[in-house]
Amino acid sequence: MHDSPMATSHLTASLRNLPAFERFQPSTHRFPFAGHVRIATPTRTSFPSFVVKAATVVAPKHTSVKPLGDRVLVKIKDAEEKTEGGILLPTTAQSKPQAGEVVSVGDGKSIGNSKVDIDVKTGAQVVYSKYAGTEVEFNGSKHLILKDDDIIGILETDEVKDLKPLNDRLLIKVAEADEKTAGGLLLTEATKEKPSIGTVIAVGPGPLDEEGNRKSLSITPGNTVLYSKYAGNDFKGKDGSNYIALRATDVIAILS
Repeated sequence: MHDSPMATSHLTASLRNLPAFERFQPSTHRFPFAGHVRIATPTRTSFPSFVVKAATVVAPKHTSVKPLGDRVLVKIKDAEEKTEGGILLPTTAQSKPQAGEVVSVGDGKSIGNSKVDIDVKTGAQVVYSKYAGTEVEFNGSKHLILKDDDIIGILETDEVKDLKPLNDRLLIKVAEADEKTAGGLLLTEATKEKPSIGTVIAVGPGPLDEEGNRKSLSITPGNTVLYSKYAGNDFKGKDGSNYIALRATDVIAILS
């Protein structure tokens, strides 16, 4: 069936008279010559008013933090050219100190069926990896929450050579950048810029196996080793010597 001009004009006029922004519901109207045509007739619907208020977040004043699992809470030392222990910090480390005091420790971690305690105790002076942990501030001081595996070692004196490495880490005294090492190994030009040879000063107790037991390292103090060029954390001792603390897996070879 074709619509007649009269039906079209009636439909157009009806639509123009509808109020804007109102919900339409179907009803049936008859138009001459047009049969049954379904159009929408307006019915008003009221909507409830919604008021959105911005939430105000008030930071609570916490006075203590309890780390969980294998995490440790460390109070960060102020960034100075020297730490209280006398360690000269590299320029990159001064923006984020790598030394602090253990304030609180977690309950330890589970490995297999064994429960392993944290290696450090409250009050210990520690050195930790440069970019590890989550920084928090309370009681007017900056603190760091980090995993115990991110702690390089314990240092209770003013000599970096007294650092006691933890887990699978080593403390190495870096060899001077000579054309040849004491053992006669030829160093490349790139290696001279940052020697990757040194003498092991101290070793950690070793990593934990799947049953929670310590697996001793095959590297011992006194070994001359070749290690990955960009591994570990650099330190300069009071005597002006360069030291590096790194994981045993970063050692490429033992030289003799």
